[in-house]
Amino acid sequence: MLGSTILDVAVGLIFVYLLFSLLCSAIREGIAGLLKTRAVHLQRGIQRLLHDSAKNGLADTLYKHPLISSLRRGDKDNRWNLPSYIPAKSFSLALMDLAVRGKDLANTASAGPAAPWISLDGLRASIQNLENVQVQRALLPLIDSAGGDLAQAQANIEAWYDSSMDRVAGWYKRRTQAVLFAIGLGASALINVDTIKIATTLYYNDTLRDAVVARAADADQDALRQANASQLYAQLDQFDLPIGWDDDARPWSAPPAGRPESAWWRLAPILGWLITALAVTLGAPFWFDLLNKIMVIRSTVKPHEKSPEESSEDRQKPSSSQGLSGGGPATAVSRSSTPAAGAPFFQPHEWAGGHPQEGVL
Repeated sequence: MLGSTILDVAVGLIFVYLLFSLLCSAIREGIAGLLKTRAVHLQRGIQRLLHDSAKNGLADTLYKHPLISSLRRGDKDNRWNLPSYIPAKSFSLALMDLAVRGKDLANTASAGPAAPWISLDGLRASIQNLENVQVQRALLPLIDSAGGDLAQAQANIEAWYDSSMDRVAGWYKRRTQAVLFAIGLGASALINVDTIKIATTLYYNDTLRDAVVARAADADQDALRQANASQLYAQLDQFDLPIGWDDDARPWSAPPAGRPESAWWRLAPILGWLITALAVTLGAPFWFDLLNKIMVIRSTVKPHEKSPEESSEDRQKPSSSQGLSGGGPATAVSRSSTPAAGAPFFQPHEWAGGHPQEGVL
């Protein structure tokens, strides 16, 4: 019984972490969309890839190329209109065009029918047009290893770009984790999401624990993923969990009647907020997966508790002599069958393999 209680408490905590992680991620996405952080990180990644931090360097010229500038959200050249995603094919074609036809995008001779064709030999011969020694040295091996095939050279440039974008995605994800920790800690303190108090309440309140576990088992992950911040908070608020502030929850107030004054009474909420914030940094995909596994374990533990394994029939059935010597008839031992099915559990989701450029958490 104790094992299943602990499992149910774990399920309840994981479900709270899942909802709260989605809530903090929604806040983070709103901030990222407002500040255009994805677009800014992409621009910095391309500047590092092209070894160019100057305002009017190769990276800036690349962003002005029609294949790239068409991805902007507006006509103005500022950070608020930067594209948040550049396909590898667009990057490679724009870079090859700048190498063969020059960096002067206003030159009409390079835009008409008389413009030079992009061929492998022409690309290698005119690579000095990029006026960037580091990029030239990076492109020459990619061109030379193509085996005389222009399509293979383009594929090599795209692979070079993709590997750099993987690193950019890693930078963005690490930065996102730091931002999520700050958001999680602030939101935990603001609405009092204290892991220690929630776990204690779930352990001692059977009715509340059963309600949260039932909701976790029936949760629709697609609906949760598409929910906005207010809907996610409503999901947290639908239970009588110790979330929010009241007179008894304030650590600066006097402890409840019958509870002695102690430093733990003051520090426990802060520790609970820190644990919640750390849980948020793991991301909603982690809690989805962990909830799947815990529900599978729970579905196997529950039937064993309700119907424990039986001893053999020979040991359970008393002999006739034992029945007579005991002064009463032999007692028949009843046996119950194992329940048909366990509790429902989540199916694998697609969030864990999110697009690397998205920085999904």
